[in-house]
Amino acid sequence: MSLSEQIEKEYIQAYKAKDAVRLTVLRLLKTAVKNKLVDLRRPGGSLSDEEMLDVIIKEGKQRQDSIEQYTAAKRADLAEKEAAELRILQEYLPKALSPEELTEIIETTVTELQAATPKDMGRVISAVMGAYKGRVDGKALSEAVKKRLS
Repeated sequence: MSLSEQIEKEYIQAYKAKDAVRLTVLRLLKTAVKNKLVDLRRPGGSLSDEEMLDVIIKEGKQRQDSIEQYTAAKRADLAEKEAAELRILQEYLPKALSPEELTEIIETTVTELQAATPKDMGRVISAVMGAYKGRVDGKALSEAVKKRLS
């Protein structure tokens, strides 16, 4: 079952179960998918699983940014709402890499690319992000690579 089909199926289940939070998240996700299809000039078409993953990652980043802003503004109620939505979106993402796995991957990539200075940081980050899309947080990766190459 493709990611699009899974989301559609779970949307219907959430509607029948009257799960308001999940229903809202999936409805927003479906809207984001339709917007992406319009941007790609494929209205009425469908997205590949990789394109769906991009949309879900983007939606997740938006939730993460909102959580940070609401927390800074001392709006715990809104931050918790966004966190609940983020948890639902994360169910559709691949399992995130542990810090140990990330360190190991960075070491391997640095060796393969023969990176030695902070100037090589961009090459290492893009190689890891390309290979482990959706499984690694960009901020954590950037900090780890910077630490390794300094």
